[in-house]
Amino acid sequence: MALFTPPKPDPLPERPGLIRRARLIAHSSLAILQGGSYGTPKVGRMGLPKLPGHRKRWVYQVRDPARVREMLVTRVDAFPKAGLMGWMLRPLTGESIFTTNGEVWRRQRRLVDPALEQARVRDSFSRMRDAAESALTRLRAAASAHGAVAVDDEMTLFAADVIFRTIFSEPIDPAEAKEAVDAFERFQALAYAHGMFGLAGVPEWLMPGTWSRIRAGKRLRRVLKRPLDRRLARIAAGESPPADILTSLMTSRDPDTGSVFAPEELLDQVAMLFLAGHETSASALAWALYLLSEAPDVQARAREEVIATVGTGPIAFEHMKRLDRVRNVFREALRLYPPVTTVVRECVRPEPMGRNEAQPGDPLFITPWVLHRLSDVWSHPDAFDPDRFETAEGREAVRQAYLPFSVGPRVCPGAAFALQEATLMLALILRDFELTRAEEARPPEPVAKLTLRSATGVTVRLKRL
Repeated sequence: MALFTPPKPDPLPERPGLIRRARLIAHSSLAILQGGSYGTPKVGRMGLPKLPGHRKRWVYQVRDPARVREMLVTRVDAFPKAGLMGWMLRPLTGESIFTTNGEVWRRQRRLVDPALEQARVRDSFSRMRDAAESALTRLRAAASAHGAVAVDDEMTLFAADVIFRTIFSEPIDPAEAKEAVDAFERFQALAYAHGMFGLAGVPEWLMPGTWSRIRAGKRLRRVLKRPLDRRLARIAAGESPPADILTSLMTSRDPDTGSVFAPEELLDQVAMLFLAGHETSASALAWALYLLSEAPDVQARAREEVIATVGTGPIAFEHMKRLDRVRNVFREALRLYPPVTTVVRECVRPEPMGRNEAQPGDPLFITPWVLHRLSDVWSHPDAFDPDRFETAEGREAVRQAYLPFSVGPRVCPGAAFALQEATLMLALILRDFELTRAEEARPPEPVAKLTLRSATGVTVRLKRL
């Protein structure tokens, strides 16, 4: 069976000069990768502009799986999250587990983890399924009207609906969905641009759009605060809250101190869950549908599994563990198009990095996009091959260099949630539709800012079965 090789940015033949580098990276953080980035694991570095009165700073690109494991698993306290990322995200996520370090982060994880444990994933299934059925209704209407469907837009709405139903026990209002998506798109574009300015040492007061970034983050937080305020008001009136993720977050107690989240801390964590569980899931689902549309053999085998497992009736939680092919389609989409293409750390003391020594304040870039495509680790790394997860070679590559949800103590607490959500949605789509290429649409162009999206959208032709 011939394997489909989806698009990726053409690697540069040589390292560009400073001005061209700035132009390329303004478009996408993937645009400055060279061909050698995908070869032998190593640590590279790139110089930053030297500021008057400051030492020369470097960005280190960590492409060595063993070094990555050291940074994220065995010596995690020596490599905290970079202050740059906290500054970029704080207008949206506040002091959440996305931005904090040390004891503050450890306390937050002790409170957040129970809300997203396996039991909660099971409890959330019926609400997830309701969101998926609503998405199917929209997809059927769009397919009947147009044939070609902008699946990135549809999966964005679906993922937002999942967040509202599973956290707040209410579907998202279409007007609120549009407000949330618009605010996040504005925030993402500006936060990424400001991060690049920050790397170059540009003061915040000189960055265009600083207040727009802050306003966009606050606008999205207001959308998320409304259902939180409604819940708090109902509890104050004596109502018993539903058994959902928000209730778990509100009632979770730190086993060490007995403390709970204050209302503002709750909003920070809800905003973090929106960013982690909405945008990333939407991105990966859109890419998965595109990959299926270009790989009819993979699509047919995954559909056979769905029909054999679920039949024509309602999909149940018990079916999920038997949908291995469908799950592997999503895992392969996460490998080829990881929603978070770059993880940024710092070091607390000088650390050897390849042939050099990183200093505190030097950004250390761990790039899942590159790790997932290392030719020394993965067989046919640029090809779409969900079956790789069933081979001994593939399982070893996963162990070495697969981190769509990160690894170690800071692994994404919602990983099981995201896998269930995606497997459910893909299974229902495969049972209802044949997916083919939309010839009239432009091919997707992966660009990486805060998350990985297509600059040209992701459009797929859907035909009812």
